Amino acid sequence: MSRKSATHGSDRAARVLPLPVLATLGLLAAGLVAAGPWYLDEGTMRIGSEILLVLAMAQMWNLLAGYAGLLSFGHQAFVGVGAYSAFVVSNGLGLNPYVSLLAAPIGAGLAAALLAPMLFRLRDAYFAIGIWVVAEVFSILSGKIPGFGGQLGMTLMSIRQLDFNTFSIAIFWISGAVALGSLVVVSAVLRSDIGLALSAVRNNERAALSLGIDVWKIRFVTFVISAAGVGLAGAVYFVSSLQVVPAAAFDLNWAVMMLFITIIGGIGRVEGPIIGAVVYFALRELFSDYGNWYLVLTGLVAVVTMLLAPQGIWGLLHRKLNFEIFGVRRPVPGEAARMGKTRGKTAAETP
Repeated sequence: MSRKSATHGSDRAARVLPLPVLATLGLLAAGLVAAGPWYLDEGTMRIGSEILLVLAMAQMWNLLAGYAGLLSFGHQAFVGVGAYSAFVVSNGLGLNPYVSLLAAPIGAGLAAALLAPMLFRLRDAYFAIGIWVVAEVFSILSGKIPGFGGQLGMTLMSIRQLDFNTFSIAIFWISGAVALGSLVVVSAVLRSDIGLALSAVRNNERAALSLGIDVWKIRFVTFVISAAGVGLAGAVYFVSSLQVVPAAAFDLNWAVMMLFITIIGGIGRVEGPIIGAVVYFALRELFSDYGNWYLVLTGLVAVVTMLLAPQGIWGLLHRKLNFEIFGVRRPVPGEAARMGKTRGKTAAETP
């Protein structure tokens, strides 16, 4: 066997960005966000905050769908729960709005934990539709619960505690922290034993069960983490607008954005939502003046991308360059053993 065959395709380990370089890039990104108010105007910071928050949501959605194998059409449920949790705590206890943001991941994570026993009875498309129905129920209930303001929603009553001269700056910094935090959390989860178990579950659920992996528990933990992250990002978004209404908080478009960004960028890859977010907002700015044609053109881009690059843009780049930035993809033990045997046999046959 030739050396060319020995290093072909799946037998060749992907090149990974060294951890010190990745940490340096992370610090550089944090520095750029911290310095943002000195080189960005208020309007640009507002758009930047939205991009960062949507990126965080897409990372959390990707963690659930791309790694745990649970496709969700209802993650807007946690956007709304997170936002309402922050507003209720702030208005009810008179807390500073920034402090009340801590209630968002707790509320969204708790909602996911309570919903999991019911939703996990559903499989595949049934789960996706089931969680969407739950989001619609939450939207209806939030418009009827006393104290939530009905369909007019809630206004942040503790705005007197805010310094509006620095409000947009604080929101931009918090958005940056949420986005970078989502990358750190996802990377840490995937590098842990949970990540290894997720790889096994994604590859073959029955085989994972036979290896003694508690599939329900692994998916439960991932579901709660995903919901908490989305809830925090949603709370920051609505606190920045000082008001939350059911129609906006539980809007299906939140889930559509997460799905579009992840599919375009590359599902099941940490790098995917980063590229997808850039593409999504670039298309939004490019097609924003085309009215309803914006949806048609954006959908056309999605279809073409899925036809030409079924694994997303980053999936295509990874296949061409054999390179990963975050290096969190880990083979399951059986796969690692097979690769080791293949490499040993190849080395013995190579002259």
